Amino acid sequence: MKLKRLLPLSAAIGLAFLGNAQAQSLVELYDAARAYDATWQSAKSQYDASIARADQAKSGILPQVSLSGGASRNAITVDPVPQREYGTQSVTLSASQPLYRPANFATWEQAKYQAQQAEYALTAASQDLIVRVVQAYFDVLAAQDTLNYTRALKTATAEQLAAAKRNFEVGTTTITDTREAQARYDLVTAQEIQADNDLRVKKLALDTLVGRQGTNPNPLVTSLVVPSPSPADPDAWVSVSDTANPAILQARSNVDIAQLETQKAYAGHKPTLDLTGSLGETRNIAGTATTIADSRPKTGSVGVVFNLPLFSGFAVQNRVRETLALEDKARTDLEATRRTVAQQIRTAYFGVVSGQQQVKALESAEASSQSSLEANRLGYQVGVRINIDVLNAQTQLFQTKRDLAQARYNVLLGHLKLRQANGTLAAEDLDRLNLLLAP
Repeated sequence: MKLKRLLPLSAAIGLAFLGNAQAQSLVELYDAARAYDATWQSAKSQYDASIARADQAKSGILPQVSLSGGASRNAITVDPVPQREYGTQSVTLSASQPLYRPANFATWEQAKYQAQQAEYALTAASQDLIVRVVQAYFDVLAAQDTLNYTRALKTATAEQLAAAKRNFEVGTTTITDTREAQARYDLVTAQEIQADNDLRVKKLALDTLVGRQGTNPNPLVTSLVVPSPSPADPDAWVSVSDTANPAILQARSNVDIAQLETQKAYAGHKPTLDLTGSLGETRNIAGTATTIADSRPKTGSVGVVFNLPLFSGFAVQNRVRETLALEDKARTDLEATRRTVAQQIRTAYFGVVSGQQQVKALESAEASSQSSLEANRLGYQVGVRINIDVLNAQTQLFQTKRDLAQARYNVLLGHLKLRQANGTLAAEDLDRLNLLLAP
């Protein structure tokens, strides 16, 4: 008899969690998000623009070539000679090559660091997309779990309500048992409506992120054992961040750029040297102001241009003071970023460790809740427990299962956030996570 009464809850849970056709894997939806998500696409466009802007700085050390030309018609009158008209056509090809311009070379070096910063920013955007996709993916699975467990509880509560009505009809229980079961059934029905709507909202969020309609994520495998952080030392995770975290790398680049800006400021005192050259040709039609014959002179020149600033109203000195202060600021910002990242890593690490412990505790609580439900059902049959005891035991088991599923999602997501915090999160981590999903 006890086995027969346990079948509704276990059967309902099993049926609720049967896999659906055409479910999408985590990697599949991540690839879709990379091609659709507006936030990531914006970051990619910003990266392309930053690379193009950095390449512009190289023009300051490359040759500059220009071509100019002109044509004019002139008239001259000198008494007593009558008015005479003549024309002039000219074309000039000019070129210059910087030989010594320290400010331009420093700008070019800065551009290299700025190109690196663009790569760091795109890496951070890619890592953020991974976390957002997994978060939305697990939100759907958690909402699906909640709905499935709520429906399973509703089925079990309906069975308990039917049993209470039968027992009342034969006179073995009071009307109180029936009313308590009816009240609990109505409450679970309301919870089912809420869970169904929450699942619809979570699926809509995932659809919007990946650009697909009717997404259906694969569930976690039933025998999942959540992994531990490796290495099992938060300081080891922190040490890696100094060479991997995009925020730290960007802050370090800012220090290098600030140092180069100081070099540019000092260059205000230094001379510049350029190699110049030009080729020109002028065509005089009907002479010039002093001649009457056509002519076509050609000119050419090659030389160097030297310029030495002598005094600029203390602008250079004050600019140097400004850049030195900005250098100090960049170093301070780098240290602040390191401290912030270290705190985030330790927080994420201990969150994963705590989540693992919570999963183990909830697994024990699930087994205990199942035993409690069985004992209360048996006690209800023999008359030592009342209907509300069975209903409470059912509710406790449902809540424990729901919390356990959510805890597992949190731990898996916590692993990704830990890698994001120290900067080592990559798309390959999704491949490993995808192995934990039921095909």
